[in-house]
Amino acid sequence: MLPIRGLYEVAIRVKSLAKSEDFYRGTLGLEFGLRDERRMWLFLRAGQGGMVVLQEDRGTWPKGHIAFTVEEVDIEVAAIALRQRGVVVKGPVYHHEWIPAKSVYFSDPDGHDLELCAPVRKA
Repeated sequence: MLPIRGLYEVAIRVKSLAKSEDFYRGTLGLEFGLRDERRMWLFLRAGQGGMVVLQEDRGTWPKGHIAFTVEEVDIEVAAIALRQRGVVVKGPVYHHEWIPAKSVYFSDPDGHDLELCAPVRKA
């Protein structure tokens, strides 16, 4: 086994870097890290130590799924905040059999499936 302890970075292909930057920074609140104009990439900080790299690519590619960790006490507030910003949200739901967690599901401007996942402590 490798000693993997988490996820450091995930790359997301997007059609419009400007539109996606507005969503990921303005709606989700990710922090600016670095802009690479030559490659049309934007690095954003996601929580403690994680990064999201938005990569503009106007071609065709499959949609992805990305889950962000949040605290259980924040999941309801996050769902309300997303809805207030016009984002269609499913949840919160608690249905994970092998990972006890509450989640909300929604999509970014390119149709990637996004999730806010709040691990729940077993009683």
